[in-house]
Amino acid sequence: MIKPILNIADVVLQTGDPARLPKGDTAQHYDKRWGEIASRIGARKLGYRLTAVAPGKRYCPFHSHRADEEMFFILEGSGELRYGDARYPIRTGDVIACPPGGPETAHQIINTGDVELRYLSLSTKSEVEICEYPDSGKYLAAAFGDPTDAMPVRVIGRPEESLDYWDGE
Repeated sequence: MIKPILNIADVVLQTGDPARLPKGDTAQHYDKRWGEIASRIGARKLGYRLTAVAPGKRYCPFHSHRADEEMFFILEGSGELRYGDARYPIRTGDVIACPPGGPETAHQIINTGDVELRYLSLSTKSEVEICEYPDSGKYLAAAFGDPTDAMPVRVIGRPEESLDYWDGE
């Protein structure tokens, strides 16, 4: 049986799959370190992770979710939240809500401070998700299905690259 409690000090940070890490010039802007919490405490409908971001970096591109809702709790450090067309200073103790939506709820946390920024990331876990990336004009469509599925449906593209419904039929 999984214990439903975990001390944040026992969360080990990792960088994840090297194939999904930023490459080239893009890599200098991102820091992809996180520690899994949800599966370690038996969570089923919410995702939990500890995220750490070095000064001057961000964890992920500016994006919005059409299905999932996210919340962030700043544990240590300071930075900036890009949210829609606005920017907000953030610091230790802040709670951030990022509901589903389009460009108006697009968000990104940037470490503008001098020390590592650490925050707790929480999200709903929809089986089907569409993310949009306003800065690059991309979208991500994903269907996760069974958590043991090694190959969920995951497509990244741009609307102008879309095929006609009848293409190849």
